[in-house]
Amino acid sequence: MLVVRAIKPDDLEPLLKMAGQVGSGMTTLKPDRKLLGDRVETACASFREEIAPEKRDYMFVMEDTSRGCMAGICAIKGAVGLEDPFYNYRIGTLVHSSRELKVFTRMETLYLSNDLTGNSELCSLFLHPDYRSGPNGKLLSKSRFLFIAQFPHLFTEKIIAEMRGYQTPEGVSPFYEALGRHFFKMEFDACDELTAKGKKSFIAELMPRQPIYVAYLPEDAQETVGKVHTNTAPARRLLEQEGMYYDGFVDIFDAGPVLQARVRELRAMRESALSVIDGTPSVVPIGGEPILVSNTDMSNFRVIVTPASPDHGRIALSPADQTLLACQPGDAVRTLSLNLRKSTT
Repeated sequence: MLVVRAIKPDDLEPLLKMAGQVGSGMTTLKPDRKLLGDRVETACASFREEIAPEKRDYMFVMEDTSRGCMAGICAIKGAVGLEDPFYNYRIGTLVHSSRELKVFTRMETLYLSNDLTGNSELCSLFLHPDYRSGPNGKLLSKSRFLFIAQFPHLFTEKIIAEMRGYQTPEGVSPFYEALGRHFFKMEFDACDELTAKGKKSFIAELMPRQPIYVAYLPEDAQETVGKVHTNTAPARRLLEQEGMYYDGFVDIFDAGPVLQARVRELRAMRESALSVIDGTPSVVPIGGEPILVSNTDMSNFRVIVTPASPDHGRIALSPADQTLLACQPGDAVRTLSLNLRKSTT
């Protein structure tokens, strides 16, 4: 049985093991004991509300309780760029025209930007390959939106998500090879490693401040601007289902898209609802429409998928579901349909 829950100090060892399987391009989940140890400590303090909201880093673990192992990880950062610079490329347009020659061209350009500084961020999503089936990916990704819906006051007006950019099957980033390598004079993984450790001053020191014409890049690099890694495509679709969208910001190393949304416009903010656990669940639906159910306890936040259905503010949960949620009859839970509701128009 799977449950997504707030991370605990003793999750560090399995987290390190899982981070070793992620590969390059995910800056926030490197297999570094010191980095991850500090991050787990910050996450635990975040759930205990011991630090300011903008400095919090909520990390969630998907646990397979039947096997006693970690199946996935995801996180939400309270705000980015307030201590370390947060860089992206903003895609703009320059127009060149000549009446005499009757030539008019629109050229896409890349501007080095700090425009997204200060926003909350969804990050560090990774699902173990053994669990990439059924509703598991949806549970892991969408659990964060129930947390946001339960505690919206902790997050900024806008939320973002950096997506891992495209790489070839051999692990090469065409965008980095065409652009970044000329300025950084190091391997892609080395840049990724420095960024993960918060050593970002080299970006401002080495990257040009002038607009970069996309058309000057090789064709294979141009095609990767705003394109995600093959393994990241399902994660992008899930975020877009919840109301996030691409609006012309990309990662400076691999050109992966940055999705964004206003928190108040997220599906979980509009459609999730509170229900009370029925004290006498005589009949618990089986095989019904799956829904996400979370408890409302920040320090021990938990989310599951269940076929149970809320009815007039009450919900019948099986004893097993109640155990997974660390709840009991009479407790409030938040519910949201796992899948998008089909439009009737």
